[in-house]
Amino acid sequence: MTPPLYIALRFLTHRKRPLLLSLSGVVFGVAIFICTQAQTQGFARYFIDSTIGTNGALVVKSRFRPRYEPLMVSAKGSKGTIGRRLYFEGITNPNEIMRVSRQFSNVVSCSPVLRGDVSARAGFENATVDLYGIEPALHAQTTDLLHQLVEGSFDDFRNNTSSIIIGVRLAETLHAGIGDTVQLLAPSGEYWRFTIAAIARAGIGSIDSTRVYSHARIAQALLQQPSGASMIIYKLRSPNRAPALASRFETLFQHNASSWQEREESTLQLFLTLRMSVAITVSLIILLAGFGIFNVLTMSVLAKIKEIAILRSMGYRRIDISSIFLWQGALIAAAGSLLGCSLGALMTWGVSHIPIRLRGLLYTNYFLVTWDWRHYVFATLLAILAVFIASYVPARRAAELPPVVTIRGSR
Repeated sequence: MTPPLYIALRFLTHRKRPLLLSLSGVVFGVAIFICTQAQTQGFARYFIDSTIGTNGALVVKSRFRPRYEPLMVSAKGSKGTIGRRLYFEGITNPNEIMRVSRQFSNVVSCSPVLRGDVSARAGFENATVDLYGIEPALHAQTTDLLHQLVEGSFDDFRNNTSSIIIGVRLAETLHAGIGDTVQLLAPSGEYWRFTIAAIARAGIGSIDSTRVYSHARIAQALLQQPSGASMIIYKLRSPNRAPALASRFETLFQHNASSWQEREESTLQLFLTLRMSVAITVSLIILLAGFGIFNVLTMSVLAKIKEIAILRSMGYRRIDISSIFLWQGALIAAAGSLLGCSLGALMTWGVSHIPIRLRGLLYTNYFLVTWDWRHYVFATLLAILAVFIASYVPARRAAELPPVVTIRGSR
């Protein structure tokens, strides 16, 4: 007997126009799904890489007092609950914490940071800035600061304690450039004069518009802080395992430790919601393509009643008849997914070259995309599922047609 796959191919190519319409729905549905997922994940990945590269994958800060719950007695009116954890600003013995934490296999490097909010003045412009007192060598190993410099030299900053690095948007606000003087207001009311050695672009608006880097000892004197560090930031081999390491550090060091996932939870939820919303919307295209395939195969069953009866009389079983129409759906799904993946890759490449000027949450001149094989797998699986559901009912209906009744009705 003729294989069902060959018969399915003949049935499918008999009506070319409905076939092309059904196939185009799958192709464009898969392609648009891939392209939109590449875009939304591209912006999310850029944000994650920028925040990890600037603020570290994990941050240790704020020493806290151990609760000693077995010894504590709740106050009257507290309904048996223990009070909130008491925090103390600053790091106790940062050098010892860094020495111990470097022994963890996931830790690549760490850098102490002394942080404080001060006022900056350049010419007639003023701004409130986020001052980061850093150890230049350690900070360069732990963050992407070296790669973020767009003007100036890191060596000029490292070799001159009276120099600073400022964010690119802050430089625009202050109308200041390389070699210009910026004055920072100390808590005592005195202005300290610094020279701009370099300008950095982290790619995140909130950082680029407020961040100023200075030498740690200078920042400690300017801020009049007794502690040499407000926090310690970490570069990890596996940033995705940061929450587990943060929990261990809290227990070990008795300091608050937060992962980048916890620190940027609200923004990550925003990106996730956007991706899910786009995925659901685009999935409707594939679903509509499935309805088209359902109509095509249903009409094919009605048009091929006589042929189905002849096949049954020749000895084809019901499962063979059903497989003929399931094969038609499989051929549409396979061809549509293959062409859709190719078109999706082409669209993703094209979108990545479309110029766009974003200067808000993110800094980019082009659409950001991510090349991820999972987008293609998910799109293909979604297309296969939609086509299978659309093919199942017509295939089952064709298999249940009685051969004798079918032949009589076709005369």
